[in-house]
Amino acid sequence: MSKSFDQWTLQTIRYDKSMMNWLEERRYEWIPLAADALQRIVNGYTVLLLTDDERDWYAHYIVTSLNKSTKNRPFIPLYNLKTLIPATKKNMGKEELDMLFDMLDISFESYFIWYIGRSSASHYVNIAKYRDDSFLWIMDTDIQNNFTLKSYDELLDIKLLQLYRLFEKSLDAAIFGDVEFT
Repeated sequence: MSKSFDQWTLQTIRYDKSMMNWLEERRYEWIPLAADALQRIVNGYTVLLLTDDERDWYAHYIVTSLNKSTKNRPFIPLYNLKTLIPATKKNMGKEELDMLFDMLDISFESYFIWYIGRSSASHYVNIAKYRDDSFLWIMDTDIQNNFTLKSYDELLDIKLLQLYRLFEKSLDAAIFGDVEFT
């Protein structure tokens, strides 16, 4: 029997020994954003991961961890946008962004961008914010449809790893029908 995503998330945060109480305090910010991304993945969307330069390590971690052959689930169409399209490494104007998204629309039937990084000091955020349906973890910026983190948090890397763990467990639950999205 499946549980509501809200119930399942709270239970997972409380009983997973690797989670910290900060996730429980912020779950109401997390749940609608994660639920939307998870539903799109389950419905066949491709995920184009994009990070600022400081979090390249994290993009590599996600891309290599999410589809390990030891996972007991189907592979997820997830790609690092920086390595897929090296032109994203330079600052793009509106015309170049239009061309980039035209190409992405031709290449992928359904996709969304998952951005993790700072808003300032990174032009990558402009790519992610170009579309309203991006899954945003923009640091130091409170905007709608964003899971805000603080770039100066001394526990940021640990929190990113905990968020990944929660996201991956949530993905498994969504794929196997253990959660309901309402």
